Amino acid sequence: MFYTKHEDLFWQLYNAKNEKDIDSLIVERPDIFQKSNWYPLGGDDNNFSIVENQQANPVAALVEKLTNSIDAILMRRCREEGIDPESPNAPRSIDDAIHRFFPDHKNWDLTGPRSEQARSIQILADGSRNDTSIIIYDDGEGQHPERFEKTFLSLLRGNKQKIHFVHGRYNMGGTGAIAFCSEKRYQLIASKRYDNKGEFGFTLVREHPLSREEEKEFKDPWYEYLKIDGQIPSFDIQELYLGLHRRKFHTGTIVKLYSYDVHSNRLFNLAMAQSLNEFLHEPALPITIVESKGRYVRQRGQVNVIFGLKRGLERSEYVEKSFSDEIVDGRIGKIKATAYVFKARVNGKTPSETKKTVRNEYFKNGMQVLFSIDGQVQGHYRSEFISRTLKFNLLRDYLLVHVDCTNMKTKFRRKLFKASRDRLAQSSKESSYLRQKLGDKLKTGQLRDIYKQRKDRLSLESVEDEALLKQLAENLPINNKELQNLIKQTLELDKDGGKKKKTKPPNPRPPKPPFNPKRYPSFFHIDAKNSGDTPVIMAPLGGSKTVQFDSDVESQYFDRADDPGDMEIGVMTYIPNGGNGGDRPGTVNDISDIFSVSRKSPQDGKIKVVFEPTDETQVGDEVQIRADLSSPDAPDGEFSQMFWIKVTEPPPKQKKPNNPPEEDDKLGLPQYRLVFEHADKDQQDILTWETLADQGIEMDHDVVMHPLIEGDVLNNIYINMGSQVLKKFKSKKQRLSEEQNQFADRRYITSVYFHTFFLYVINKKKNYSIVQTNGDESDTYVDLTDYLKDLFQSNYAEFLLNFEISELMEGLG
Repeated sequence: MFYTKHEDLFWQLYNAKNEKDIDSLIVERPDIFQKSNWYPLGGDDNNFSIVENQQANPVAALVEKLTNSIDAILMRRCREEGIDPESPNAPRSIDDAIHRFFPDHKNWDLTGPRSEQARSIQILADGSRNDTSIIIYDDGEGQHPERFEKTFLSLLRGNKQKIHFVHGRYNMGGTGAIAFCSEKRYQLIASKRYDNKGEFGFTLVREHPLSREEEKEFKDPWYEYLKIDGQIPSFDIQELYLGLHRRKFHTGTIVKLYSYDVHSNRLFNLAMAQSLNEFLHEPALPITIVESKGRYVRQRGQVNVIFGLKRGLERSEYVEKSFSDEIVDGRIGKIKATAYVFKARVNGKTPSETKKTVRNEYFKNGMQVLFSIDGQVQGHYRSEFISRTLKFNLLRDYLLVHVDCTNMKTKFRRKLFKASRDRLAQSSKESSYLRQKLGDKLKTGQLRDIYKQRKDRLSLESVEDEALLKQLAENLPINNKELQNLIKQTLELDKDGGKKKKTKPPNPRPPKPPFNPKRYPSFFHIDAKNSGDTPVIMAPLGGSKTVQFDSDVESQYFDRADDPGDMEIGVMTYIPNGGNGGDRPGTVNDISDIFSVSRKSPQDGKIKVVFEPTDETQVGDEVQIRADLSSPDAPDGEFSQMFWIKVTEPPPKQKKPNNPPEEDDKLGLPQYRLVFEHADKDQQDILTWETLADQGIEMDHDVVMHPLIEGDVLNNIYINMGSQVLKKFKSKKQRLSEEQNQFADRRYITSVYFHTFFLYVINKKKNYSIVQTNGDESDTYVDLTDYLKDLFQSNYAEFLLNFEISELMEGLG
């Protein structure tokens, strides 16, 4: 087949498998790749910092490419409808664009329609498994060759600032992935306009190789792109076979990233699907991932279709429960936090196996609190938010929270998220406020109840000798006053010598009738007392008031991906000070000016909404509220309830004690619990490995203890009486008497208990942050629970039991 000069060059570039192939091609074709044919990206040779200082993660950089593909498809559909994307007639959001341009989008929950749509955006692996290049394709609007420099090759032009239904804002996200293309940063860009007019253009982008003379003049290199004879190279096409999945290239865009930093030896389509789903919680369009043939000797499952983490979570057998909390705040705007609580064990797997699967499938990159806009994750918190802010340590490996920030106020959002859209501005006031607000809301409601249930299951009576610890605590030879204060706060013993008080059995309650949830609500009522014909709610200034609504809708109504419902709460009438005068305006358009509102997911038909008067309100203010619950079974598509909220006097302040205890005194000594490998039939209250495993705590012969730390407090130490360390210690003497056996147990218990306690105190007093350095030069934050537990497994406990100071002194003598 005869190729033109430009056509031949394109195929040489496209068929190159990696960076080395491009290097060889540049050496072979000095006539094409001469210095005069390279132009600085964005028309500025000071572009190095713009390109390099974007996403810190190679997957996050790829996500920017994919969201650009989604934007391009939505733009194409808009233009095909004859609508100017910047005009008032254009969609005002991505969700609006999907509903208008893809009327059959609900069918994407079915495998066939979803797979067919996903072929419009494809990400393919090329090259060898150890040197992977990535190809990204979309059939979006594409660009004419003469428009490349104003679109693909521009920087900071703000091409999409006036278009409301796309992700792009800063015109820089498309360049972030270049920084992860090995050393030379090669990237091929090719495109043809959707209207099939004009030619197919292409160019190569790279980091400019500084000569010795240039190194003396320039501090940094720059990024540049290829033109031939002053023009973007191009040629005419009707279709191209580019190795796409069940698709030939006609129009759209193709990008190839050479020798990309993939960071995985697993099958590309499987590993990339997990990571991309994590960064694309709920993408507007599905995406196809293709593992090219020949990269693995034994290869199965060459194609995967991804459609976001949310849909996977809804179908996952690992999710125990999910629920949401929608927050309307005057400073933040509106956000929605959805919590997913995972099971501790699934299908007979051990806690370790279950935890590993959950981590790999749902927060492989350590992102456990996700913040997204239009489905794309913009930043995250790690597990420390769960253990330190929420103080729900038992859920540290079993909780994922997604926070939808699409309707967050623009001013707040700009100060919270970086322009790279992959991390939060951690030191900003907005970040601190959001963390506190989010933490306060998640600590209440269903998440608190789930944590309490898991903790209560670990609070069974166990065999423990509190008198022994009390006696040792009183006689420990410690001179440090801070530690003495801690030790003086002995175990929570009653005055009668440690005997537990007998608690009265709870009054039996009649069983609740079974709740039969419906997909859509058939009624909606407020649970409140009436004053005349209208319910009236009293909300204290500086406090909060929970209003409950009754319905028969299912718990996932607000959160399901397929046809979710909604509940809108708005102000109808605002009467300052009850109409008794005043100079404040009586018109309010935004409820967040008067109340901070938190709406929770339905639970057994109960929908709770919390109202907190803001600082702008005064005692005596009266507000008429309307709540609308959407439902296709309602006459007008929604059920409505009207009620009044009256702002009342603040709740009385609780008197503080004259001598508040010092922070050290609050800690005291933690409880300890003995855990056994098995329990006899008549020992129902004994903690066993199985009991802990059901709550996600694994114990076997190698584990010595597990500390339960909640926030900054060590509450319990679970001591394993079936550990190999204790068995080895006892095996040194054959035929132990009952007294010797008890002595060995006591030495083991006290050694493990006090060394755990003092190691914990030292780490907290010194404010140590523990970091584990990995082989790939990345550091991993290590939770104090894991650190202490691993320390005792690493021969430390065995050393404590077998160390005899008298023998050591005798040897030195």
